Amino acid sequence: MLNINRLASWWFRPAMRRIRFFMEKPALAQDFQLRHLLHRAQKTEWGKRYGFKEIKHYDTFRERIPVSSYEQLYPFIERMMQGERDVLWPGQVRWFAKSSGTTNDRSKYIPVPKESLHYCHFQGGKDLLTLYLENTPDTRVFNGKALSIGGTHHPHEGNSRVRVGDVSAVIMQNLPAWAQWFRAPSLQVALLADWEEKIQAMIRELRNSNITAIMGVPTWTVVLLEELLKSEGKQYVQEIWQQFEVFFHGAVAFAPYRPLFERIAPGLRFMEVYNASEGFFALQDDLSRDDMLLMLDYGVFYEFIPMDELGKEHPKAYWIDEVEMGKNYAMVISTNGGLWRYLIGDTVQFTSLYPHRIKITGRTKQFINAFGEEVMVENAERAIAFACEKTGAAITDYTVAPVYLGDGNKGAHEWLIEFASMPHDLHAFGEALDRRLREINSDYDAKRQHDLALTAPLIRVLPQGTFQAWMKKRGKLGGQHKVPRLANHRQYVNDIYRLLGWEIKETPSA
Repeated sequence: MLNINRLASWWFRPAMRRIRFFMEKPALAQDFQLRHLLHRAQKTEWGKRYGFKEIKHYDTFRERIPVSSYEQLYPFIERMMQGERDVLWPGQVRWFAKSSGTTNDRSKYIPVPKESLHYCHFQGGKDLLTLYLENTPDTRVFNGKALSIGGTHHPHEGNSRVRVGDVSAVIMQNLPAWAQWFRAPSLQVALLADWEEKIQAMIRELRNSNITAIMGVPTWTVVLLEELLKSEGKQYVQEIWQQFEVFFHGAVAFAPYRPLFERIAPGLRFMEVYNASEGFFALQDDLSRDDMLLMLDYGVFYEFIPMDELGKEHPKAYWIDEVEMGKNYAMVISTNGGLWRYLIGDTVQFTSLYPHRIKITGRTKQFINAFGEEVMVENAERAIAFACEKTGAAITDYTVAPVYLGDGNKGAHEWLIEFASMPHDLHAFGEALDRRLREINSDYDAKRQHDLALTAPLIRVLPQGTFQAWMKKRGKLGGQHKVPRLANHRQYVNDIYRLLGWEIKETPSA
């Protein structure tokens, strides 16, 4: 083990030097990324339209290039999928990551050219191991294989020479040989389209393997591990995989899931990543902290729009040298995948500068502001984690929607929760959740004063397997798909009510 770790440490040493450089000199690193992106794309249609060749400074870049949503970039992406060259990025793009997001049922197709694959996604994977080894020099992770849980890919219906699929599947299909050796299960199983068939195939193939790490979304990883334990008649994962030591997780906030993982895999280490269809953005560089280091040399140039600027025709954006700690920003990216000043939809907050570390605080389209309470995803995650801790509960998944004012009733938030372990007192759980929300969100607290606009949260306990059945019905089972956390409408809640055969009580403005 020690010999393997010494060899790995030597191999990853240059990567650690590179990481330390941009930690100390973030502006220099980001300025280089912007210049490189503009140079590479100057002869594309987009580059010619906005005069990339003449742009020498960031101020010119933000004045000349508009902030774009996916809908605004889609006509160009669609032409790329039909085989056109040099549209948003030089050359012809053969791979596209299909991302449905959580707030919109329309699929998004994100270009993944070779530069993005190798210098962003693959580099993120290498740096993940670099930073994990830096934190845990006694690791046994290199003794076995890393289990990666992903989706599938298929030919694009409009152009069979182009393939689309979950970004996890795109990455797995294109991994270099050394990385394929380190991961499990076999590609044949990993890329199965049917999620339930894939789970059973993974269990059959891996029950006798030496799995030392798992990379995946907490929700679907829990499903796999619980099925594995059930099939083997075991209580703990380490009874099956003796050297299983770390879960690399992302896509959803982990705090509500942590008690469940600690119960079925005692002593497990956790490391958070921030990767998406659009790129690989941040890594937990210090396992004693709960924030992530923004990776500044992956061919991604970052900008940040304060929340009070969001929605304006020409929102004021700031680059890495101008941001402040403790403020909520909507993140904007320009990438080696051909996304230019693209509003990705995530909101972040800087927790430190030099090095620049962040926390994901929510989604620009995923919040509840039905009564002026402005509850963000981060607020909900912190509150439900607190309630779980206080009442001994563990959750599988949840979603929240408002109950609107009308017919004599006051407003409220309705929490649909599927518990892995029930709280010892459901009423106490609701009180703890409400109390924590009031402590961390002054707008919510003001609306809760004397039940003025909002009454106490309504907690609805869902039967086991509800969210999995609902996601399956929506065609969003497994892969990168996530249960939507917050919404100002009741569409998701009503869908789940219908699935369970519960009576739907329509409310005004719902």
